[in-house]
Amino acid sequence: MSASEQQLKRIQDKLQQLLKQHSALQKENQQLKEELRANKMNNQQSQESIEQLKQQVEVLKLSNGEMSEEDKKQFEKRINAYLREIDRCIAMLGQ
Repeated sequence: MSASEQQLKRIQDKLQQLLKQHSALQKENQQLKEELRANKMNNQQSQESIEQLKQQVEVLKLSNGEMSEEDKKQFEKRINAYLREIDRCIAMLGQ
């Protein structure tokens, strides 16, 4: 085998290695994207759970009379925002 044939063989071998690495990296990248998507969904669900628990704490504080005036005002603002959102949704449904 001549030197040029040997060099060509080495180049082909390296190219095959690179193609295998590329394929492996593409698979890993896809797996990481799926894992990231799942983690984002878990994070969103956790955030929603946290928000629901915060709301439950506020309701319990209000029912026990443990809210300060500032907390009551914040609670009223939140309720008013919910009511505006509900009114907006009802108006959109009526169109």
